[in-house]
Amino acid sequence: MNSYLIIILSILLLHYLLELTAALLNLRALSPELPAEFADVYAADVYARSQRYTRATTGFSLIQATIVLAVTLAFILAGGFNLIDGMARGFGLSPIPTGLIFLGLLALLQALLHLPFSIYATFVIEQRFGFNTTTVATFVADGLKAALVAVVLGGPLLAAILWFFETSGPLAWLYCWSAAVVFIVVVQFLAPVLIMPLFNRFTPLAAGELKEAITAYAAGQRFALQGIYTMDGSRRSTRANAFFTGFGRFRRIVFFDTLIEQLTTAEIVAVLAHEMGHYRLRHVIGMMALSILQTGLMFFILSLFLDSPGLFAAFGMEHISIHAGLVFFGFLYAPISTLIGIGLNAYSRHNEYQADRFAARTGAGAEALISGLKKLSVRNLANLTPHPFNVIVHYSHPPMLARIAALRRCFSAADTYCSR
Repeated sequence: MNSYLIIILSILLLHYLLELTAALLNLRALSPELPAEFADVYAADVYARSQRYTRATTGFSLIQATIVLAVTLAFILAGGFNLIDGMARGFGLSPIPTGLIFLGLLALLQALLHLPFSIYATFVIEQRFGFNTTTVATFVADGLKAALVAVVLGGPLLAAILWFFETSGPLAWLYCWSAAVVFIVVVQFLAPVLIMPLFNRFTPLAAGELKEAITAYAAGQRFALQGIYTMDGSRRSTRANAFFTGFGRFRRIVFFDTLIEQLTTAEIVAVLAHEMGHYRLRHVIGMMALSILQTGLMFFILSLFLDSPGLFAAFGMEHISIHAGLVFFGFLYAPISTLIGIGLNAYSRHNEYQADRFAARTGAGAEALISGLKKLSVRNLANLTPHPFNVIVHYSHPPMLARIAALRRCFSAADTYCSR
């Protein structure tokens, strides 16, 4: 058997075992005893429902992962990639359009494979636990809009990558990296202005106590803002969230309408202070820089394997091509991507603790942030006792009990935790 094929099949199986282990350990870590920290906000029946929700979503994710693995293995071993490549070549076009057709057909097949799972998750599981407010019309419209955005934005980037590797020789990976960096930066500016309004309606926050409190806090921090907005998140879910978009004076604060309904003014200001902390502490720039470095590493390694005959033989390909090489390399790169993801998650969790400290020090205080976080945890049926291994593999935020325990230290006058 082809050595590349053995490696790729092993990678797929090991990744599945990693996800299976994390999921099973997470289920075993569920405790029927309500943590004392949440005794004031979590009713016993609601806490039990949160654990049922964790079991339901975890079990469903395992079923999905198993089916996707089986389909992927069958597709590889049956020569599915060569079949799709033959269809793309059948149009008789030049390499770049042929590559775009090949990648587009694979993206369509992947979307069709995941569509039933998305439908079930949205209209069965999320509906059962009271989260879903998405209508069928909104679900369909979201899918079509996402596809349109992928074609309009992703198509030119993919065409550029194919062109560079077709024409630029050994430095192609460097040109591709540069193009990807430009793309990442441009999307950061386009997203709040052109992309996000395709999916949600953004309304300036009405005058009142909340807007005054937010404006006063931002002014006190000398934090430039373009505006404060609410987003109709309730169109799709009852979950609550808040975030910043844009850079510099183009920054916007966006609150889900559900968040405003669920938290007090002090709690919302505390959540805002946490998000602002990410900017003040340069976490946003740091994460973007790491993402850019990861992209550069990926393109460099890609350039080493892109035209390997053994790699194409593993997938039963009749022709060697740049467009197929991009896909096949993705299988080889998966372990590196997983390890980098674990490292980025650790860095992100560290940043979350720092942003919490910033919020406790500059916002409405640690108690307001704790209160807001607890309410959001209850509302979102968050798992309060995730297994440490699952946290390491998947969590970009620390478990809620760990965050609250860290914030509690801010109440000790002898502790300099909040001043660091």
